Amino acid sequence: MPTDTNARIKIEKLVLAKLRGFCAGVVRAIDVVEKALEVCGKPVYVRHEIIHNRYVVDGLRAKGAVFVEDLGDVPSGSWLIFSAHGVGPDVVQEARDRDLNIIDATCPLVTKVHLEAIALAKRGYTIILIGHADHVETIGTMGEAPESIKVVGTVEDAERVEVPYPDRIAYLTQTTLSLDDTREIVAVLKRRFPNLNPPKKDDICYATQNRQNAVKAMVPYVDLLLVLGAPNSSNSLRLCEVAKSKGLRSYLIERASDIKDDWMDGVKTLGLTAGASAPEILVQEVVKYCQERFQVAAVEELETVEEDVHFSLPYELEQLLKRPGPEP
Repeated sequence: MPTDTNARIKIEKLVLAKLRGFCAGVVRAIDVVEKALEVCGKPVYVRHEIIHNRYVVDGLRAKGAVFVEDLGDVPSGSWLIFSAHGVGPDVVQEARDRDLNIIDATCPLVTKVHLEAIALAKRGYTIILIGHADHVETIGTMGEAPESIKVVGTVEDAERVEVPYPDRIAYLTQTTLSLDDTREIVAVLKRRFPNLNPPKKDDICYATQNRQNAVKAMVPYVDLLLVLGAPNSSNSLRLCEVAKSKGLRSYLIERASDIKDDWMDGVKTLGLTAGASAPEILVQEVVKYCQERFQVAAVEELETVEEDVHFSLPYELEQLLKRPGPEP
């Protein structure tokens, strides 16, 4: 944290998106790891980062969580947590074959997409999965019905994709996409495949939609937007893209120390939001940094909608928590 003051740059106001940071799925995923460490002992292994945030992952690692990409790195008989992004059935089977004790922290909204994919594949549909092919969530969904799913990530992909039976086609989406980009891709698919079946309920999660809408609401009031989030966080990257699509300069930062003075040239009102996997402690770190560095005169929140969503813990963890403790 800087102790000097930059006399050249003075920001009149810092506007925070009131709707920012952790969503219910992220809160649940972190709770799963922390409670598993309490009841299962150390170490507890986690496949992939539980959420895409280095600060959170490092904190859980310090408490005894071990993050792995390859299940071959997990000793037989250990406790293994699947991250909030979900996995395909091949990963589940590998974990069982290795005699691992599984706790599934997949976000319920991701599980919904998996179940939709399974049901559509059983009914003989070709599934267009709108998403980023290299994202761990998309890979997990693909694993549910690899022979029935085609991944489409851009409008250009939508123009090129071919399916065997154009009258029996449906689409699903990654939960953390840009609403606007997805709408454009769906429009192309509908034009090419008039019988395209939509999901029963929008797959893009409520938190992603709300945070993108909050950014759109901020656009008229700020000169620059900072988005707090990890570079591998899809929902955080989309927040930057939404701002830029509206003509607002935007930068993704992981910590306050990433902020560059020259970004602030001509900025009188600075906006700040946080992706769904960014903790509030880092938001406040950025606020304090800006107050000290740029002599911010006022800080206010821009309110859009309220969220009141909570997810229960995975069944297997709830059962572990109900076990009686040792006799005193």
